[in-house]
Amino acid sequence: MTELRVHADPLESLLERAEEARLCGDYRTGAAFARQGVAVAGTPAGRARALRSLANQQLRLGELEDSVRACRDSISILEELGDDAGICWDQTALAFAYSELGLFEEALDELNRARDLALKCGDRGLLYWVHNRAGVVHSTMGNYHQGNTLLLQALELSTDMDAEARFCILNNLADNAVGLLRAQGSTAQNKAEPILMAALGHAEQALELARAASHPFRTAMSLDNLAMVLGLAGRFPEAFAAVEQSRQLSVERGYRSLELSALLNVARVHRLAGDAEKAIDGLVEVLARVGAVGEKPLMMTAHKELCDAYEQNGDFRRALEHYRSYHEMEQEARSDVAAARARLMTHHFELDHARLEADNARLEAELHRVRSHELELRTVELDRYAHEDSLTGLANRRWADLTVPQLLAAAEQADAPFTIAIADIDRFKGVNDDFGHLIGDEVLRHVAAVLRAGLAEPAFVARLGGEEFVIVLPGAEPDAALARCDTLRTLVSAYDWASVCAGLTVTISMGVAGRGSGDNYRDLLDAADTGLYEAKRTGRDRVVPAAPRTRVLSGS
Repeated sequence: MTELRVHADPLESLLERAEEARLCGDYRTGAAFARQGVAVAGTPAGRARALRSLANQQLRLGELEDSVRACRDSISILEELGDDAGICWDQTALAFAYSELGLFEEALDELNRARDLALKCGDRGLLYWVHNRAGVVHSTMGNYHQGNTLLLQALELSTDMDAEARFCILNNLADNAVGLLRAQGSTAQNKAEPILMAALGHAEQALELARAASHPFRTAMSLDNLAMVLGLAGRFPEAFAAVEQSRQLSVERGYRSLELSALLNVARVHRLAGDAEKAIDGLVEVLARVGAVGEKPLMMTAHKELCDAYEQNGDFRRALEHYRSYHEMEQEARSDVAAARARLMTHHFELDHARLEADNARLEAELHRVRSHELELRTVELDRYAHEDSLTGLANRRWADLTVPQLLAAAEQADAPFTIAIADIDRFKGVNDDFGHLIGDEVLRHVAAVLRAGLAEPAFVARLGGEEFVIVLPGAEPDAALARCDTLRTLVSAYDWASVCAGLTVTISMGVAGRGSGDNYRDLLDAADTGLYEAKRTGRDRVVPAAPRTRVLSGS
């Protein structure tokens, strides 16, 4: 191992080395550097960064409860600092660890909170990771269709992200597709099925990215997934070659869990090829190997696969033996989950107690600060209320009427493109009538959050009033503006509205207008309103462009 680089802050050097080790798949070395970082961190923010690094390394090492504790400790610090983006990052990692521990309810609760923070921050990268992790949790639970929906949403959000994020979503889509196709009983006879073809593309792209990054852990993992997809496609020689490469790389690098997964997939491919005897021999070897090291989840899987293989081979007595062993281990797994939950609850209580003491210590100082700055705070609040919509937190119409004409004038002077859109919630009166005005207010808040999260500066959204929003896209060419608006429309319709109220669905319609020579703000609003009217007239839940013309009042 090379010497640490010289930094003014030793924490920076340690975290840099931890990240280098992680990117090379050397998680044990990375965890050691991260632990040193926790010990030397001189500020709360630095300690939180070191804890996050440690938690991510521990996830890959299988030190799941330690990873949960590190995530929670980091979140506790970041809550004190008011770092919503940092909290969201840690919540996605925490959800991953919960899921691997079998604590699926906790994982989904954490991701729901992370989603709200990502929307509040308006950060597409955070939204990507929330959707990605949620898709993986549902896949782990066996909810492959829901997992696929969430992962495809994450794929759409990943277009501008780095190679690591692209690898992650492509590999997860391939893995989820394997579960989905196996659950459907897919065979080589239906290899032209679109899901299978898409899975092959995702698995091959993931492998290409892993190799380009010279990352052995990702390479072994993606080869393992590719092998199963090839097996489901009936391309057995290629499947066996891929899984053998995964196994050899895992042995060389000491990736025990990936080595065992490769051995398991060899047996699965033999079953797909119709060779039950070889499948059984391989599964017996897997069971012996995992039993020696106590890998309970893999042991359960091996018993279940052996049950199915013996049944396929007509040996019902042995099939029943493994069926019973599987269900005995399933009961043990439930007990293990309960024990893990109890241990982690103790840590949660300790954090709550420490937070309460810190809150009490700060109370008097906070009261003094608020009183001494009361006049200043009132002034700030009055300014905010004058320009902010109190329900959604967006800029209000007053602010838009002052600001957009200035931006439009600058675009006119520079002869630059400038586009606005009017978005209107479809059948919003029906939402209020059917679900009540409180739910209607929640719909307005969530639509506002989704629109804000789907835009990057200098674009922004303001509330015009009622259920109407104006979206301003300075510098956006017409085609790019239409594409961005259609993405916003899709994000709204794909949002989990059932989490707001059971039975609720929400869509928006949009009219889009680009700047013409001499146009003023009112001209653009009238033109966009014309497009909105056409979107409503032709069926709603769509985006319609309109050239600047005489204003036509929109319907609802």
